[in-house]
Amino acid sequence: MLRLTMEKTQQQLILNKGDEKFVFRYEQGDEDHLLDALIDQARNKSTSFDWFDAAVLSFKLTQSLIGQAEEIISENKNAPLT
Repeated sequence: MLRLTMEKTQQQLILNKGDEKFVFRYEQGDEDHLLDALIDQARNKSTSFDWFDAAVLSFKLTQSLIGQAEEIISENKNAPLT
């Protein structure tokens, strides 16, 4: 039987923008909440974080998720299906 086990681990995305540093921490599996936080931050006019920054970090998130999916597929490629 093929079993996928994913431990929730703390992840983070960091954006350095001039003198500012934006750090977004999230747990694996909570990426939807991270995207909501990026949108909220882009809407917040009191910081320099803008929609381009949100797009850059969401792209980085997507690349990370693709890498994790490829790793899972690779690990389970030869697992017997029962």
